[in-house]
Amino acid sequence: MLRDVPSAPSQPSDPALLHERFRGAGSEARRAVAFAQFERVFGARFSVNATIRQQHGRGEARAAALPPDAVVWPETTAEVAAILRTCAEQCVPVVAFGAGSSLEGHVTAPYGGVCVDFSRMDRLVTINAEDADCVVEPGITREALNAALRDTGLCFTVDPGANASIGGMIATRASGTTTLRYGSIQHNLLALEVVTADGEVIRCGTRARKSSAGYDLVRLFAGSEGTLGLITQATLRLRPLPGHVTVIVAPFPTLRAAVDTVTELTLCGLPLARMEFIDEHQVRACNRHSGLGLAEQPTLFLELHGDGHDVASLSAEVEAVAREHGATGFETASRPEERTRLWKARHAAYYAALGLRPGCECVVADVCVPVSRLADAVADARRDIEAAGLVAPILGHVGDGNFHVLFLLEPGNAAERERADAVYAGMIDRALAVGGTCTGEHGIGLGKRQSLEREAGVAGVGLMRRIKLAWDPLQILNPGKIFPDR
Repeated sequence: MLRDVPSAPSQPSDPALLHERFRGAGSEARRAVAFAQFERVFGARFSVNATIRQQHGRGEARAAALPPDAVVWPETTAEVAAILRTCAEQCVPVVAFGAGSSLEGHVTAPYGGVCVDFSRMDRLVTINAEDADCVVEPGITREALNAALRDTGLCFTVDPGANASIGGMIATRASGTTTLRYGSIQHNLLALEVVTADGEVIRCGTRARKSSAGYDLVRLFAGSEGTLGLITQATLRLRPLPGHVTVIVAPFPTLRAAVDTVTELTLCGLPLARMEFIDEHQVRACNRHSGLGLAEQPTLFLELHGDGHDVASLSAEVEAVAREHGATGFETASRPEERTRLWKARHAAYYAALGLRPGCECVVADVCVPVSRLADAVADARRDIEAAGLVAPILGHVGDGNFHVLFLLEPGNAAERERADAVYAGMIDRALAVGGTCTGEHGIGLGKRQSLEREAGVAGVGLMRRIKLAWDPLQILNPGKIFPDR
């Protein structure tokens, strides 16, 4: 099996030993053997082209590209298993790639190796309409899945904003705009087919709505960021399309008034489907980018699902609460094309924000706090941004306490990046101090490894390390991610 391979590092996060293992003596020869095998088997579906490698060496919102040594496009589970067996035999790192929309460097390859691009494994395998579930391959995107489901009266409800692949959403335990009512990906995930580090195909979970059979491996893979195995199929829970949908856009005089409204609506127990916030800076960006005419004030986007009578009554309650906090100039839409126009502001927020400072580098901050502490967390972030002299809109899925800051930085400006890092560190400090988390939905990747230990504790991260080493003793799966450096 393995010849001239350095012994496995005792920690999944020891950079020196990982570098010796994957870039040290003998590693180039082992990669050459693996890549020759891939070229014979995959032909044009295997590439070492520099441009293609660069395209697969970064996601969104992180400037540094760390490209793999090669890219391969499998089309079946058997091919994924063959790739992993070869990589295990030759000790070659493996990084999975979906749509490339991750924000914390998950798809980068700090130790080179092969990138497994799942874009050709994008099939909707089975729809079980009577049971409201479906089986998909990991490369299908959420928009493509919902387009395929349109005639069934069902939909997949998890919406992280980006048109992410389902495999990537599972790997990062994605949530998003609809989490408030329908939950995150982990609440809508029933079963998985996964290829482990040694090329074994395993299946975990069932199509049953509940089970108490052994460890919950499905939830272990959800959020593992490609460090425990590569997902090749997923069974997802579907929901009926809502009979009636209404969107309310409510501008507020101040940021705190908008966020206090979120807190009150949440405590009232009103069954909203979406509750999104963008501040006045982001509204200005969205108006320019999407041709909207929204008032440039802190704004809530609220979406209500139900039958016509229920939604009308709920809309009146929501508007009454918002008015108590100073909201005026409500805009309401029920027709699909009108709703799409209004939601365009939120879904295009990242690209709209880039227009506020053309040529900028964008660092997207992500923290989540208990809803009762949200107003203070957002207000404190805005105060620090202004004090640091930064351009940084705030937005978020505030109905569940998750908000983001889009730091728009001048490339190469070290002093500006240092100020942004300090503001971001303060956001994380305050989130952890009130029982929140350093990441509500973006994951750890490369960007938040040090924060993980502060949140989970040394013992908690130590247990994660032992799980990683048990499942991937050679540490070929997405090495360098999640764990703080030792």
